[in-house]
Amino acid sequence: MTTTLHLDATTPADIARAAEILQSGGTVAFATETVYGLGANALSEPAIAKIFAAKQRPSWDPLIVHLASPSALSSITSIDPTSELHRRVTLLSEAFWPGPLTLLLPRTASVPDAVTAGRPLVGVRIPSHPSALALLKAAGLPIAAPSANTFGHTSPTTAAHVLADLNGRIDAILDAGPTTVGLESTVLDPAQTPMVLYRPGAVTPAELTAATGVAVQVFIPAESPPPAQPEALPSPGVGIRHYAPHARLQLIEGTEAALNQSLAAAPAHERTGILLPLGWKLTTQNVVIVPWGSWADLPSLAATLFRGLRALDDQGVTLILCPLPPPGGLADAIRDRLQKAARSV
Repeated sequence: MTTTLHLDATTPADIARAAEILQSGGTVAFATETVYGLGANALSEPAIAKIFAAKQRPSWDPLIVHLASPSALSSITSIDPTSELHRRVTLLSEAFWPGPLTLLLPRTASVPDAVTAGRPLVGVRIPSHPSALALLKAAGLPIAAPSANTFGHTSPTTAAHVLADLNGRIDAILDAGPTTVGLESTVLDPAQTPMVLYRPGAVTPAELTAATGVAVQVFIPAESPPPAQPEALPSPGVGIRHYAPHARLQLIEGTEAALNQSLAAAPAHERTGILLPLGWKLTTQNVVIVPWGSWADLPSLAATLFRGLRALDDQGVTLILCPLPPPGGLADAIRDRLQKAARSV
């Protein structure tokens, strides 16, 4: 098996090498502020096919395209400059780009069907990570990049996570150290009224409304299992099971007492692990513990969530107990990832 080329995002020559790989139709994993993405030329159908093959991702799940600046929007989207949508996109881009917000916008004919799963809207964002922006500028291309992991598995927030899933399946990784936000971008359809939030993230509904003056409605996916041949998803990140560790994940509405009750009831045959908020005490120590973060510090919980789930998997646990933070703001994004990761279908 071919080993993935490991490049250093702090080295200009390595960024240039990664850009060359993308320009030649290859795949490069790179850090954004959210998670590591697996990038390929968004305008090349053969390059896009390599993303789906490496991730074992089904064709009905669309991709997000990353751009270097708002001026590049016209290369892949078509928006009437006199429209209300143009006004909203302008306000949202001024408020949140570069940053962890993806907008679903009308696509141009240059975008292959594989990127959007055949749908008329393409997800677009401008990442704020310096090395991601440097790579996009060096490549001079729109880069499609879902999370750089095996489909459905816990998202990668370090280069080691990427290599654990995809080593030998992708051409290169541009290592920039751990990501900072730790959860995938907020995904919004700004054309509808109210605007539709398909995936919660670091940019919250309240912030979106404050920027535009338009209400936001949260999309609720169907609870039933998908059919054998599901139709294309309306947005990235709305599959009912995703982000899952190898161990079974059990969620507890977040109190220290409830966590200890669930620990006491855990089957004896399970090797149990806990993602444990700082300062919480357990009534038994016969458990694998990965420290999570301060319960009052939601950005810290978000940034270390996937890292913690992978660390517990690495220690061979079969059951993970994890408390859920109370709803609201960034906690909604944390809850979304954990609830999808815990589903059995």
